[in-house]
Amino acid sequence: MSLTRPAINRIAVVGAGAWGTALSLIASRAGCTAALYARRPELARQLMATRENSDYLPGIPLPATIALPTSLEAAMDADAVLYAQPAQHFRAFCGKAAPLWKAAALVITAKGIECETGALLNEIAAAELAVAPTIILSGPSFAAEAARGLPTAVALAGERADLVEALMAALAHGAFRPYGSDDPTGVEVAGAVKNVLAIACGIVLGRGLGENARAALITRGLAEVTRLALAKGGRAETLMGLAGNGDLILTATSLKSRNTSLGFDLGQGKALAAILASRRSIAEGVTTAAAVSTLAERIGVDMPISFAVNRILKDATSIDDEIRGLLSRPLKHES
Repeated sequence: MSLTRPAINRIAVVGAGAWGTALSLIASRAGCTAALYARRPELARQLMATRENSDYLPGIPLPATIALPTSLEAAMDADAVLYAQPAQHFRAFCGKAAPLWKAAALVITAKGIECETGALLNEIAAAELAVAPTIILSGPSFAAEAARGLPTAVALAGERADLVEALMAALAHGAFRPYGSDDPTGVEVAGAVKNVLAIACGIVLGRGLGENARAALITRGLAEVTRLALAKGGRAETLMGLAGNGDLILTATSLKSRNTSLGFDLGQGKALAAILASRRSIAEGVTTAAAVSTLAERIGVDMPISFAVNRILKDATSIDDEIRGLLSRPLKHES
């Protein structure tokens, strides 16, 4: 049976970091009326003056077809709003957006878990922005490559099939391919925890522990994120798809990843404070490590790699002890 899809023609992206800027370019190239809203006034002024996001995505011009609204209220005048700010700002965004809401869908593109509560972002949206049907967009997608029009595939997951289909149709073009899913929880858990696992893989690289170790860590990391997704109501097969296996492979095997490169620097002996001070972009895995540890402990899910990363972020001198701890865990069957 064919679905009657809502019309998604006007797309606003809230958050003008690298991924938000890339998403506005994707929407524009797909033929949508696109808008990009920068929360920081100085960044908004730069975008308007230069039509280029030199802070986060240098060398890629913003076409005149992408509007640059100067207020959140103006940005809300859209058929779909794509949230691309850091995960820890999401609850505050919901509070500001609720009285302004007009769109048919909220698309969460941030990857993280709220630190204070252990809540997934779709759970926050259900409580704080209930008027907005929520879709999760996640998958293996470096912003710079997607912005340049290189082949990129992502998952769009939501409980409302009509909205998923409408957004797939709205955003798909050329080399950008969205795949639909009806498991938003599994997609969101996968996208959040892979950043923590990427930090672990970076530590492996920085410590010179070898490719065998990284492959083992990716595989066992996928097992633990699957356990968390199942405990939250997601499905195991989702973790084998773009948002799970695909995103983890990309993020954990490239130093282009902010989280992997941060882990590499930690493994090389650099202090976390110094690493963060030298960067403009946020590595979501830093806050997510604490959040996922809190959540997993609360609901009784064993996530030894994520727990170890969280302890290392609190005290980088513990790296060697944490590695020994993981290697000395009791032997067990794989499944």
